[in-house]
Amino acid sequence: MHDLQELIDNNARWADGIKQKDPDFFAKLARQQTPEFLWIGCSDARVPANEIVGMLPGDLFVHRNVANVVLHTDLNCLSVIQYAVDVLKVRHILVTGHYGCGGVRASMQDRQFGLIDGWLRSIRDLYYEHRVELGKLPTEEARVDRLCELNVIQQVANVGHTTIVQNAWHRGQELSVHGCIYGIQDGRWKSLDVTISGLDQLPPQYRLRPQ
Repeated sequence: MHDLQELIDNNARWADGIKQKDPDFFAKLARQQTPEFLWIGCSDARVPANEIVGMLPGDLFVHRNVANVVLHTDLNCLSVIQYAVDVLKVRHILVTGHYGCGGVRASMQDRQFGLIDGWLRSIRDLYYEHRVELGKLPTEEARVDRLCELNVIQQVANVGHTTIVQNAWHRGQELSVHGCIYGIQDGRWKSLDVTISGLDQLPPQYRLRPQ
């Protein structure tokens, strides 16, 4: 109980600090959430979405999973994307990986880790696809970090391939998907310059006509 009480005390100090700056903050927050951003990131405890980009509660709609993967069979992730796009009308989806990701590293090894092996299969496939490029890098850390970037790039494409995002574009909704990465060692968050904002940026085989 002591550990939980410590968290409760921390929360009280945090809430009081927010109210001192803006006495009506929580009252306004309770009435409506209107974020412009959906963050799809890694579950890693060292990657706190709001804090990294200096945003308060209500500014980011957040989905996190191991290694920031977007699978066409993951109803959890797809439900988050649909709610963010169709209901909240976010304008930006931020797919954010991080250097040194343990999930990415695991996908490069020949060990079994359990249930997560299936979850990481798509990254293992990506590793195999880029094995020649990655094999030219001088160290394991360099290979892990590059695969972290390649994983983000692939997940941006996966988001763009969803009917959710494509139907938003068909409706003329302003929506961009960005690939970003965070450095745990220096705290810096940066763009990987792989933004897609419309159907014309997708390969033809992934462009779907509206119903």
